[in-house]
Amino acid sequence: MSPVLADQLRLEDHWEMQLERRLRGRIRNLKLEVRPEGVVLQGLASTYHAKQLAQHAAMEVVRQPILANEIKVA
Repeated sequence: MSPVLADQLRLEDHWEMQLERRLRGRIRNLKLEVRPEGVVLQGLASTYHAKQLAQHAAMEVVRQPILANEIKVA
């Protein structure tokens, strides 16, 4: 694994942990897909409100453009 890829994976893990702490279990299977142009949110929420909270928390934590919020509400 290249050092750049390893750094990106550590950063993704760090951001995911910060978001999970802020969201307190509102999003299951939270995953951030970091791309050069921004971030894609993925996971499962029980309410639309939880999905919105996740997006706002991600904007604060990640400080990169949110390309898509693919969190499913079920």
